[in-house]
Amino acid sequence: MQAHIGDRLVLEGTHLGDARRTAVITALRHRDGSPPYEVRWLNDGRTTLIFPGPEAHIETTRLPGKIPERAS
Repeated sequence: MQAHIGDRLVLEGTHLGDARRTAVITALRHRDGSPPYEVRWLNDGRTTLIFPGPEAHIETTRLPGKIPERAS
C-alpha cells in the first residue's frame, strides 16, 4: 500500500453494523509512501497514527500528471 499526503484512507467495517471510516493522510513516515500513516479522521477531526490492515484501501486525490508530495 502506497499513499501520498492528501489521499484518503478508507477502512471498511469488519463486523455486521460497523460503519465505514474515512481519514485524510496528513503525514508520511516513509519516503516510499508505505505505512504507518498520520491521518485526520473526517468524522471527529482526531489525528492518529495508523498501520492499516486488509480492510483498508487508499483513494487518491491527485490529479494525473501532478508531482506528488512525499515525506522529507
